[in-house]
Amino acid sequence: MSVYGIGNPLIDFLCYVDDSDLGYLSLHKGTMLLVDEEMRSRILERIRNRRTSVSCGGSCPNTMVTLCMLGVETTLAGGIGNDEYGIMYRSRLRESGVKDETAEYDAATGTSIILLTPDKERTMNTYLGANRLFDADKVNIDSLRKASILYFTGYMWDTEPQRRAVGKALEAAKEYGIKVAFDLADPFAVGRYRSSFLSIIRDYCTIVFANSEEARFLFSNYDAYECCRSMGKLCPIAVVKNGRGGSYISDHGKITRIPLYGTTTPVDTTGAGDTYAAGFLYGYEKGYSPEASGEIASFLAGEIISHLGAQFPKERAAELRDGIPQRFGSSHSPS
Repeated sequence: MSVYGIGNPLIDFLCYVDDSDLGYLSLHKGTMLLVDEEMRSRILERIRNRRTSVSCGGSCPNTMVTLCMLGVETTLAGGIGNDEYGIMYRSRLRESGVKDETAEYDAATGTSIILLTPDKERTMNTYLGANRLFDADKVNIDSLRKASILYFTGYMWDTEPQRRAVGKALEAAKEYGIKVAFDLADPFAVGRYRSSFLSIIRDYCTIVFANSEEARFLFSNYDAYECCRSMGKLCPIAVVKNGRGGSYISDHGKITRIPLYGTTTPVDTTGAGDTYAAGFLYGYEKGYSPEASGEIASFLAGEIISHLGAQFPKERAAELRDGIPQRFGSSHSPS
């Protein structure tokens, strides 16, 4: 059992700010904005004298790293620069155990400047850098064929080369009977590519993840339950995360509400969605039911928001993995 992920390797700059900083930069709280070099420089100048942590991230990579730390074999494909940050990133992948199938380009490694406000909302400002160059010729079909699940996010639709890469992988997944898991990732991405996303969900996907805002953009409906019902008509397993309201899972049309686990006063929500996806895919790969997989996902997401950063330390990931059978029971899979 293994998961092949196509995503954007990014170096995360994490910094605490207040609402006046967002106002000065004309940023909308809680969203992900694609920025150019000029805007990236403007944001970095604004936070120049603030305490900032630097780590390796990106939505799909976070999910692949967490899955690998939980004991599921994972591969990451994406674009990376031939610079110091690219070296740092590949070193981090090796340490985490993720199979590195990133392609190196003569460009800057992508960055994401994550601004955390006192209410713990994160506003992400992403400079794609080398990710923009990742194209279909870099998708290793021989490696993909060995995977049981192809995983990608809606962020991949922001450049034509990346769309081609995911399109090639989707066709291969269909040809070889590989399941497809898709995380919509960002409400504005859904707004930009709504028609394409609906077609992808209907034509290729086994599992789809969305939060309530993304689902609202997709179905023009503020009711997370109804959005889950609508999405469940397009794919076998639909997941709609509803913040403090927990999440809804449609398993072949049967909808279950999954309660929220963990704290209601998060330290950092940056990795919540990525970790939820990792927890669900972990459960699914290990033979748990979609409902139990959702409970594992909610539990792990509740754990990740209790500390800074989007990935667990190795020791903590091992503790959580070992505790899953005691908390949620053993799966019915021999794996």
